[in-house]
Amino acid sequence: MRYTGDVMHTNHSGELMKDGSAQIAIALFVILAAWWIILQAMNGTGVSGQPELIWGASYQLVALWGGVWGVMIARSWGGWKSVMGRAILSFAIGLLLQNLGQTVFSYYNLFAGVDVPYPSLADVGYFGSIPFYVYGILMLAKASGVSISLKSASSKIQAIVIPAAILGLSYYFFLRGYEFDWSDPIRVFLDFGYPLGQALYVSLALLTYLLSTKTLGGIMKNKVLLILFALAVQYAADYNFLSQAYAETWRNGGYGDAIYLLAYFLMALGLIQLKQSFIHRAADARAS
Repeated sequence: MRYTGDVMHTNHSGELMKDGSAQIAIALFVILAAWWIILQAMNGTGVSGQPELIWGASYQLVALWGGVWGVMIARSWGGWKSVMGRAILSFAIGLLLQNLGQTVFSYYNLFAGVDVPYPSLADVGYFGSIPFYVYGILMLAKASGVSISLKSASSKIQAIVIPAAILGLSYYFFLRGYEFDWSDPIRVFLDFGYPLGQALYVSLALLTYLLSTKTLGGIMKNKVLLILFALAVQYAADYNFLSQAYAETWRNGGYGDAIYLLAYFLMALGLIQLKQSFIHRAADARAS
């Protein structure tokens, strides 16, 4: 399934704002963001306390809401039988896996009262989302006509240079001088898998945007751009977490969690806006 410049250019953001699922996503984001701001104003110590831990266990609701709606929307596109259905479903599963990671993380913090072990079940969620995001981008690229763009020499160069550059930078910042401990192979795998996997999906997202600008138009272009932007914010959140974790400055309920909240919200809204009803009504409006 491919969308070209023939797809309409109608602005339907107002219609999205009238949708109940989008309204709830926005309300959750506003409430959680306001709650976070209040916590930052009240806590001048820079140390995580019980209120921050409770907030940190709550903002995953945005990922859960977006993931559930993403699964339902993917079904309306044909689910696994269509390219766009597979793309949407992959992003939705990625959000739900992030929700799993947050749930386990919050259990250790709030109920067990111990530091989250690494590796743990939380990593099944956090790391598990990476291959689904990668696959989702590949399907979105296919639906966006990137395969056509790759026929040119300049596009082929971009397809090699962009991922190689971002992967190289991730290796330089996080894995340079890494000391292998093969007594814990899962930890070694995750230590490499997190920065390189996250670099892979953000490089593919950037590549998809650059190569699809000439094949997409109107509404679908804006929809794809929002999902790619959500992935970029997710990468920023993951990059910041890795940086703070290595520096031992991560604080539960701090600004790093706020970036994750924004990433989940953007992805949730990006999936909700792919309801076929929005696209069909916009198409009818253009035709009339």
